[in-house]
Amino acid sequence: MTATASPSGGSGRVDVLGVGVSATTLSDAAATIEGWIAQGAREYVCVTGMHGVMESQRDAALLGIHNAAGLVTPDGMSLVWVSRWKGYHEVSRVYGPDLMLALCERSPARGYRHFLYGGSPQVLDRLIERLQARFPGLSIVGSLAPPFRPTTEEEGRSEVARINAAAPDFVWVGLGTPKQEQWMARQRPLLQAPVLIGVGAAFDFHAGTKAQAPRWMQRSGLEWLFRLLSEPRRLWRRYLTNIPLFAGYLLLDALGLRRRRPVGAGRARP
Repeated sequence: MTATASPSGGSGRVDVLGVGVSATTLSDAAATIEGWIAQGAREYVCVTGMHGVMESQRDAALLGIHNAAGLVTPDGMSLVWVSRWKGYHEVSRVYGPDLMLALCERSPARGYRHFLYGGSPQVLDRLIERLQARFPGLSIVGSLAPPFRPTTEEEGRSEVARINAAAPDFVWVGLGTPKQEQWMARQRPLLQAPVLIGVGAAFDFHAGTKAQAPRWMQRSGLEWLFRLLSEPRRLWRRYLTNIPLFAGYLLLDALGLRRRRPVGAGRARP
């Protein structure tokens, strides 16, 4: 059983194939993030499921990015189950779309300001409209749909300047794994916002452009099946490769037959 202290002194970390997954819950994660805002901290959050953990097996830099994050929340039930198996029975799923809603709900009363980065202009317009209708008084101070290609240095500087000029408390990043984690780690030193949070498909879900799995499928760990059936051509390789490899790597870890970097490696800011 392995855990380490988080870099910000919050919840402990559970070693899941070298990724330090925060032993947390939705309410505790939200409280930790609000604490960063109150302290004027500058952190980023990786909302990570099995896909992020498996990508980190193939990319040492991505592993380091996860382990330098202020929080690595267990976005998928597989990470919750592994955490509980390792003795962290209080852990519950911190699903990116739910975390986004929880923090938006708290925002009007606390005056938090939000910036949205990712998706298309059409998705962002619908997302802003729906979030502000759901949470009257929600302050969304800007949005930016990046090009579907690597940005140039000049474009990157322009994006940072635009986000900083809007002075948000939250920058929500919807680029998908691993792009959103790489973007947050690269831009974290340049952005003044206290919190960057990568939430993957949450933009599409809350904008209504993609369907979410029913709650019973989410709770039973079958959301991957719903998404696979919804987008088979895009996702079949991810799930049909990662699921058996994830299980196999866990077994090898449990038997002490797999060598890898310790969970603490890469904890310094990239």
